[in-house]
Amino acid sequence: MSTRRIKPETTTTPVKKPALAATLEVNRILVGDCIEIMAGLPKHSVDMVFADPPYNLQLEGDLLRPNNSRVDGVDESWDRFDDFAAYDRFTADWLRAARRLLKPHGTLWVIGSYHNIFRIGAILQDLGFWILNDVIWRKSNPMPNFRGRRFTNAHETLIWCARDKDARHRFNYQAMKNLNDEVQMRSDWLFPLCTGPERLRLGNRKAHPTQKPEALLHRTILAATEPGDLVLDPFFGTGTTGAVAKRLRRRYLGIERNDAYVEIAEERIKAVSRVAEDELVSTPSLRDAPRIPFGRVVERGLLEPGAVLYDQRRRHSARVAADGTLVTADFRGSIHQAGARVQNAPACNGWQFWCAEIKGQLVPIDVFRQRLRAELQ
Repeated sequence: MSTRRIKPETTTTPVKKPALAATLEVNRILVGDCIEIMAGLPKHSVDMVFADPPYNLQLEGDLLRPNNSRVDGVDESWDRFDDFAAYDRFTADWLRAARRLLKPHGTLWVIGSYHNIFRIGAILQDLGFWILNDVIWRKSNPMPNFRGRRFTNAHETLIWCARDKDARHRFNYQAMKNLNDEVQMRSDWLFPLCTGPERLRLGNRKAHPTQKPEALLHRTILAATEPGDLVLDPFFGTGTTGAVAKRLRRRYLGIERNDAYVEIAEERIKAVSRVAEDELVSTPSLRDAPRIPFGRVVERGLLEPGAVLYDQRRRHSARVAADGTLVTADFRGSIHQAGARVQNAPACNGWQFWCAEIKGQLVPIDVFRQRLRAELQ
């Protein structure tokens, strides 16, 4: 495009060329070609990129249901490319622009289908990105394969990558574990397609053919950012990324060239309420918590010398010494060393392995560490 228009949530300001911005205005939608606009944004200014680029579906003709009604698929001009080479050039250009904008610790998420995600993955690696995970979004309500000639396409793939191999990327591991009921989050995610009240509509038709569920953006943004971080979406569509980022107290920057989508996104984001406090949308990392030696638990009298600790199944036991070590039948050492020794294991998290008996129940001794940490906050 020969011009660029920058849209905040309420006004539109025309800009004739993508001159490099000295400062970055956020929480707004930039209207125009994403590659051209990204070239005018400050280098290393973005904490996370979420991209839902054109899938290049290569559709030929209408897709019909068994009753001959037409499937409301993706037939917009923005999803059409002359050939694979043209799509690859487009992909390399926007990925190169996005990489320039990412901070050294920043990460990029890109979602696609079998039509495009493998081409994108190869180009990501060619450009120097370092792939951290491929995540499968398994749809609980996928569209059937009406022709009966293939398996039902029941998933899409997200690629999550760091800016380069040696980047110290952000990953909010504990937040993901909390979301998953204290179990480590896996790379296969089950969400329904965007339906019901969440699906934006213009009359009887979908406002956007590939609107993503907010739950998907909630998880990716919570995994890779902190409150106040800036999330860039170069294919903003109807604003799912901006809506979720605003709710989670992140800043957002959207790029979209379709005026109709921009108007829908602006109204949508205006209606979103931001969570009141940062602490409600941020999960402290256990690695950043104050270090509490087990000896301090003993010093404070939370466990007396001579107290007996057990593992969860009472197969092993150890006595607490006054210096914070544990004494077993044939060994004396730290809670971690003693736990590893009785299991004949190379390592052990003693805080989780050893338990104290409290009112007839075995409770991990980590509860005492958490009590002492709370006093320091």
